[in-house]
Amino acid sequence: RGRPLQESFTRLVEACSDPSLTMDRWLCRLDSSRWLSHVKAALSTACLAAQCLDREGCKVLVHGAEGTDTTLLVTALAQLILDPSCRSLEGFQELLEREWIEVRGAVSRVGVAARLGALTRRHPCHPQAGHPFQLRCARSASPHARGKQEAPVFLLFLDCVWQLGRQFPFSLQFGEQLLLTLFDNAYASAYGTFLCNSERERSVLCKVKESTHSLWGWLNQPEEKQKYLNPLYSHNPLVIWPSVEPQSIQLWQG
Repeated sequence: RGRPLQESFTRLVEACSDPSLTMDRWLCRLDSSRWLSHVKAALSTACLAAQCLDREGCKVLVHGAEGTDTTLLVTALAQLILDPSCRSLEGFQELLEREWIEVRGAVSRVGVAARLGALTRRHPCHPQAGHPFQLRCARSASPHARGKQEAPVFLLFLDCVWQLGRQFPFSLQFGEQLLLTLFDNAYASAYGTFLCNSERERSVLCKVKESTHSLWGWLNQPEEKQKYLNPLYSHNPLVIWPSVEPQSIQLWQG
């Protein structure tokens, strides 16, 4: 899926960068990029996993090619849909750590332990598990980055989270500014949180924690934290079911 996703992103950015487009031509280029189709597919799959857990009481195995890309995308989104604690600022940081960075396995929480305990992924504790940020974001966010393993999977995840926040404006404690900051730091950062390709590389080969600072330490400073909070937030203990109808999915302008 990496190459089609990268090509889709390339077409989207090219369309956004062309000031000569008429409205009809812009809508045609947007549709042909298929970026919103990727957003819809990711949300639909996450909703399916969440539905199996919440409404049918089934166990769910999410199986990707290597368990480091779309697998993490689906499991992380499913937990945001199901678990209100993942929608807090602190809980969202923990979600990113366990799904995208350290991959410690789904965490059981009060009220959703049975559901999340049944959500598993392929190779959850493999030493090479975790999203390969260095490979996927190797050059830059430029759509013309043509590395064989370049793919904006993490950007797709952030886009899906933005869609959730737009459809449920009171349910996420954090706002768009946090998503933009995470995107920036995934591609170029003064912190070590998104360095390397796996937890093994970070802890054994590069010793990232010993030689760099954590992005979370900076974000959680009181003067910084306020920038990322959603002033409309009100704790919502319910499952949030996003609409994936075409009229409900909008282009994230960032």
